[in-house]
Amino acid sequence: MLRIRLLKPGKSVKRRHHWKIVVIESKSARDSKFIKQLGYYDPSRELLKCDIEAYQDWVKKGAQPTSTVASLFKKYKKEVKK
Repeated sequence: MLRIRLLKPGKSVKRRHHWKIVVIESKSARDSKFIKQLGYYDPSRELLKCDIEAYQDWVKKGAQPTSTVASLFKKYKKEVKK
């Protein structure tokens, strides 16, 4: 089963964490190889860049988003509509 979840690339510099939003096999480790990158999220700057069309396409194909990713995309869709 495929999951859409956050992947933490590399080391964070002075607590400036950032995350990639990726499609990955559900049994894979958090930082293992992913199938496709859909966007990225930087919580320190409240920056979210993503491809909503690709996200919706993967969900239609059966990929399950984690609760965190689902809430991020829900928030992002509200901001885009404004």
